Amino acid sequence: MLEETPAPAAVVHPLDPLSASELARAARVFLDDERAGGRIRIAYITLEEPDKEILAAWLPGDPIDRRALVVAWRRGDGATIESVVSLTAGEVRSLSTVPGAQAPLLIEELTAAEKTVRADPAWRAALAKRGVTDYEHVQIDPWAAGNFGTDLDRQGRRLGRVVAYVRADEADNGYAHPVENVLALVDYDSGEVIEVQDHGVVPIPPEPGNYDVASVGEPRGDLRPLEIRQPDGPSFTIDGHQIAWQKWHLRVSLHPIEGLVLHQVGYADGGRVRPILHRAALSEMVVPYGDTAALHWWKNAFDAGEVGLGKLANSLDPGCDCLGEVRYLDGVMSDEDGTPVTIPRAICLHEEDYGILWKHVDFRTSSRQVRRSRRLVVSFIATVGNYDYGLFWYFYQDGTIQLEIKLSGVLQTRAVHLSERPDHAELIAPQLAAPHHQHLFNVRLDFDVDGTANSLYEVNVESVPPGPDNPWDNAFVARSRLLASEQAAKRRVDPAAGRYWKVVNPSRLNALGEPVAYKLIPGPTPTLLAHPDSWVARRAGFATQNLWATPYHPSERHAAGDYPNQHPGGAGLPTWTAADRPLESTDLVVWYTFGSTHIARPEDWPVMPVEYVGFTLKPAGFFDRNPALDVPPSTATGHHDHHEQLQHHRSAAEWPHDHHR
Repeated sequence: MLEETPAPAAVVHPLDPLSASELARAARVFLDDERAGGRIRIAYITLEEPDKEILAAWLPGDPIDRRALVVAWRRGDGATIESVVSLTAGEVRSLSTVPGAQAPLLIEELTAAEKTVRADPAWRAALAKRGVTDYEHVQIDPWAAGNFGTDLDRQGRRLGRVVAYVRADEADNGYAHPVENVLALVDYDSGEVIEVQDHGVVPIPPEPGNYDVASVGEPRGDLRPLEIRQPDGPSFTIDGHQIAWQKWHLRVSLHPIEGLVLHQVGYADGGRVRPILHRAALSEMVVPYGDTAALHWWKNAFDAGEVGLGKLANSLDPGCDCLGEVRYLDGVMSDEDGTPVTIPRAICLHEEDYGILWKHVDFRTSSRQVRRSRRLVVSFIATVGNYDYGLFWYFYQDGTIQLEIKLSGVLQTRAVHLSERPDHAELIAPQLAAPHHQHLFNVRLDFDVDGTANSLYEVNVESVPPGPDNPWDNAFVARSRLLASEQAAKRRVDPAAGRYWKVVNPSRLNALGEPVAYKLIPGPTPTLLAHPDSWVARRAGFATQNLWATPYHPSERHAAGDYPNQHPGGAGLPTWTAADRPLESTDLVVWYTFGSTHIARPEDWPVMPVEYVGFTLKPAGFFDRNPALDVPPSTATGHHDHHEQLQHHRSAAEWPHDHHR
């Protein structure tokens, strides 16, 4: 039980994340409400963020009504409960059950399922058929069950599917030794093993897959130290959760479901901080598997909504996860009892050199102007079972924002017979294959480009047909098209057309008389490959398009709905955008889906080198000229090559004046 906690100390800003004392207070106030009732377990507690209108009117020193959103699971009747608690008043403002919803999975449920399955006689008998009797060294991985329209799904039971791997000892990589074709179906709420399925014996792959230093052997010895030194400290400042760097201003927080969140991102220009993004965060992700085998066809993990990326945040290692003059922010979460848990060093901030920012050599005057680029990095990493996901937001001196997601970790594996070459998986080691799968992420971008009245355009670069407008057959043009409604804004990438999307503020003009804008530049990225009639397509509708857009609504936060765990589908973006609401000159939210289709390689085993996916936001008429002109020249710290010095001092007269570009 929680002990009585004092009222939380005053906070500086309405978007400051909940402190440990606020989390404990929210849990106590909620659990003391008789309407909660029964055996309550807390899925998560987070700040109930104030509406944009309240934030816009708030001034430093104004009173703040601090509110917490509590999401809980009630054992026995399976009710998912939402409650808003006023921390300021110490009272429950609202409390209700969410019909048909399954709260995110609890860590204690997953841990309990491991013990339950390990003790089950039918499961033990299936392993014994494969020569495995040391059950304590078997690694057991519980999964969310998904939803496939079965009778059990319709009954509303809190289901999970459990698979197993053999470990030689506590440190062994179990994914090298999957127990193929043995599946346990469990009820997480009752703790019951409903069924153990055995689809036939496949020999357990014998080859180890360990990757620690002792297992790999002598490391390469030709790496010399690489040091990043900032003797005067970093160029950014941190005030609570407010970050200022160069001309950038932003706030950061850690959400239990979404992970790293950016708030109120703006760029100082012309004596004011010009807003760009009100809020930016990963709204959902799905990892759908494309293998038809018994232990893999049902795998489609919604790692944010089913479990929670923030709850699974790493405590980052200095000098490894982030390098240089690093500063950290802790994350504070609530456990299932409502007790605050601190994740040290959950968010990392540091600067990186990023090569040349801009450069030109004027051969006529021998003038050389070059500036080096530096970027601010704000990052966090979450580990979800076998995969590790790092979200890295980059801020550049020229007004560019980039999100890069780094994927690493260990592949999901399946055992195959010695001579088998599976159709829907790739061999990565003897008798070991990795199923085909995708990683698809959706990021919610609440734009406020110089204000809240924004419009969305699609830009395609097209060849001009031969004729009077193209007498030399060489012309091409960038054509813009207004995406005026939600249905019109359902779009996919087209690299051949150089397609990008532009968020403009038609009421704010730059020096050329054009609306100020930011553009979203996609990289090559897939959409969901599963058939539109598949259950995963119904549940992950957001992944069927790369671009979606909606008018701002505070309750529309997650692309697959607030409760994707066992949801039958249709929630989130497909439902909201069916209304086809107008988007022109409105408070615009853009949802972008991107990711990777992973056809595994032997080089991905036993641990994956990082794969990179993401997108870029660039100013497109937001500024009147290059905003990075005032970046100072770098100070030379090394020796110049003698030939380079001679070239630098050649007079303009020595250069041929008929030089052409």
